[in-house]
Amino acid sequence: MDTEKEEQLFKKRLLDLARTACNKNLNTYTDFLTLNEISIFHSMKSELPDVDCELFGGFDSAERKILCFCGDSSVKAFSGYIACLKITPLNKKYSDDFNHRDFLGSIMNLGIERGKIGDILVKEKEGYVYCEAKLSVFLAENLQKIKHTNVRCEILEDEAPAITVDFKEIKGSVASPRLDAVIALAFQSSRSSILSLISGGKVFVDGKLVESNSYQLKENETVSVRGYGKFIYKGLENQTKKGRYYVSLLKYI
Repeated sequence: MDTEKEEQLFKKRLLDLARTACNKNLNTYTDFLTLNEISIFHSMKSELPDVDCELFGGFDSAERKILCFCGDSSVKAFSGYIACLKITPLNKKYSDDFNHRDFLGSIMNLGIERGKIGDILVKEKEGYVYCEAKLSVFLAENLQKIKHTNVRCEILEDEAPAITVDFKEIKGSVASPRLDAVIALAFQSSRSSILSLISGGKVFVDGKLVESNSYQLKENETVSVRGYGKFIYKGLENQTKKGRYYVSLLKYI
């Protein structure tokens, strides 16, 4: 299926959910949305019925989020709708090292669709997986191995712990705080190689697709680049005598 047709089907799905919420006075939910899908939602807000809506992924800085059309104001949109699973090796001493892909691959091998899983946070040899709550018991009972390591999987009953994200501070000079220049600094790439990422729809600023390389970044905006990672642009520090801008950013690691 081509990209344009997929987008049209996605827009129709959002419209159907919004109409149902509005006409039947109930809350309707999407799966966990990608950054591109969130961007499409923002672009078509004016086409949707006048119904309140919320985006949430289980924690404030989540990248993948579920969209709720809140037709029933008496029900909190995400009360009990998203669960967090904590996954730990049975024996950390002999455990493999894990990354995001290891957790996701093991979950999808159980027949779970990608849209049912939100962000996956990895801290040392532990993983925190956000998912639709109705799947949490199944995962807790059936997710027994990551790579070659036996694991235990528990549903966190209370709010998930505050998991601190590690950053690498990067500072450097750029010709201007344009999107292409700052991304090149963040990932130590040439500006020419960054242009294809931007024009190819792989760059998002605060969850919205940006296809202009001349976009001027603003302080504290989060930039996500598919296949590379993401960073928070902290802003200008000073300007050099040669007219270049000295900027700082925090890159997720």
